[in-house]
Amino acid sequence: MFGGSMNIRNLTNNLIYGLFALVEAFLALRFIMKMFGANADNGFVSWLYEMSSVLLDPFRGIFPTTVFQNTFVFEFSTLFAIVIYAIAAILIFALLDLVTGAGVRKTKK
Repeated sequence: MFGGSMNIRNLTNNLIYGLFALVEAFLALRFIMKMFGANADNGFVSWLYEMSSVLLDPFRGIFPTTVFQNTFVFEFSTLFAIVIYAIAAILIFALLDLVTGAGVRKTKK
């Protein structure tokens, strides 16, 4: 099949990109909700905190959490997680390019 391997590679890249975009979106929304003191008793906010908690677990306790006026929470760990997941995505894409040879261009002699 013509271009079959390229289609699989594109599908793989799109799936990985979508997964990491979803992870980043959950963490960014969590950060914003915490920063602006969103009501954790609200169904959506509670669900968001629950879903993003799993993503944040490996990074808990690395940095202190700062609370302003007993309401506004600044989670340094969430920002750190966002950066680390972005770096992980970049590394995975680079590894896929290396494994599939997509980064290597053939030159004519």
